[in-house]
Amino acid sequence: MKPLLYLAAFLLTTSVQAADRPNIVWIIPDDMSANFSCYGETAIETPNVDRLAARGVKFTNSFVTAPVCSTCRSALITGMYQTSIGAHHHRSGRGEKKINLPTNVRLVPKLFQQAGYYTSITGWPVREGRLGKTDYNFEWDKSAYDGNDWSQREEGQPFFAQIQTPGGKLRGKNEQGWQKSANSAKQKFGRATPISDVTLPPYYPKHPDILRDWAAYLDSVRMTDAMVGEVVARLEAEGVLDNTIVLFMTDHGISHARGKQFMYDEGLHVPLVISGPGIKPGTVRDDVVEHIDLAALSLAAAGIKIPNSMQAKDILSPEYKPRQAVFAARDRCDETVDHMRSVRTKEFKYIRNFLPNRPYLQPCRYKDAKSILIALREWHDQGKLNATQKLIFRETRPTEELYDLENDPHEINNLANDSKYANELQTMRQRLNDWMEETDDKGREPESAEMYESDMAVYRTSLKRKGEIEQLNVLETNVDLMKKWAAEGR
Repeated sequence: MKPLLYLAAFLLTTSVQAADRPNIVWIIPDDMSANFSCYGETAIETPNVDRLAARGVKFTNSFVTAPVCSTCRSALITGMYQTSIGAHHHRSGRGEKKINLPTNVRLVPKLFQQAGYYTSITGWPVREGRLGKTDYNFEWDKSAYDGNDWSQREEGQPFFAQIQTPGGKLRGKNEQGWQKSANSAKQKFGRATPISDVTLPPYYPKHPDILRDWAAYLDSVRMTDAMVGEVVARLEAEGVLDNTIVLFMTDHGISHARGKQFMYDEGLHVPLVISGPGIKPGTVRDDVVEHIDLAALSLAAAGIKIPNSMQAKDILSPEYKPRQAVFAARDRCDETVDHMRSVRTKEFKYIRNFLPNRPYLQPCRYKDAKSILIALREWHDQGKLNATQKLIFRETRPTEELYDLENDPHEINNLANDSKYANELQTMRQRLNDWMEETDDKGREPESAEMYESDMAVYRTSLKRKGEIEQLNVLETNVDLMKKWAAEGR
């Protein structure tokens, strides 16, 4: 057969096979923990995510491998630990110094595309000509996405669609954002979540600003739930819902003092709900899974071979052997240099702080501009925090942290120095050592000064373009401090 005829026959065969495969839709909001009714949240109702869970499977122990968006998204879209592909520093590779993926690592949408799928990525509602959030820390081929809406596909062509939404970011960072969130909730639902309905974790004080922020956050959860309902309604109206696997998961936990950027469950634990053909309705799974597993299970559901090098697992496969532990890493976030690793089982969490001589709340321009951090610092300085609430303000950290999650779900009592837990400590310590070795953790080597300066140049340019001169000065102060601490060996 002549080469062109052979190619045409191959493409025709691929198209026919692909037409029989399910569509795959990922819905991924920003900055949101599992504060949904089906996960036990009682202050609000989330009927659409609850309905999705009733139609499929809900994972109660799903965790991200990084508590910040770009590293988490870089891992998800490749099915690889961000530490294995050199994408572990938040918003890295954005300047003159670039990060290139290992040659054997492919983007999930490209694998779908090669199998005959139409690939799209969008925000919600869909805006013509605008792709959705990617935020990958490496160089990648933009042709991996065919467009921003699956409606642009060929007739009968299956689609892989990613829907990226603001999620917890809808509440903003201050009073202006909280009011906007409350107004949106009143307009859509008839009322905003009252502050009296808010129940804070015990490590946060009942400061008026923190209470208002949390109420606005819950309204952002309600708005996100409504968005999920809109996506499902569109799929149903188009007659494709019964042949579409819908996956709902957030990119990491709530953006708060102990959440985003930290290794506690508030930053790592996320909702994961999957429904669609072949998935038994009303299923609940409590084994620990990692967010990168979405890559493998999505490929498998579409009949696409999972690359041998991919670290994600098809957690829906009948042959799947449940993970005994999940792992996570936090490294530099914007200008703030850090280095943490964690391993979690259903019963215990182990955290290793590689920079123990630094404070928990290192200076960070992004987080320090939030009213909730300003409120926390204000009450700390005024002596209004109790012992639990002051934990995050420690000037140094223990090298190791160990938490009994069954008896201490808020991760308050560090058992690393308790002799009764010596065996568990050693087991978890070894688990983490083995994982770092087996997955070739690139974070074991310090980031180069050239990469740091390259990324900071982009950061400075962004603030200058926005006219945020005061914030630019904050950034410069923080960068100088990071360099000073590094020179001192901290």
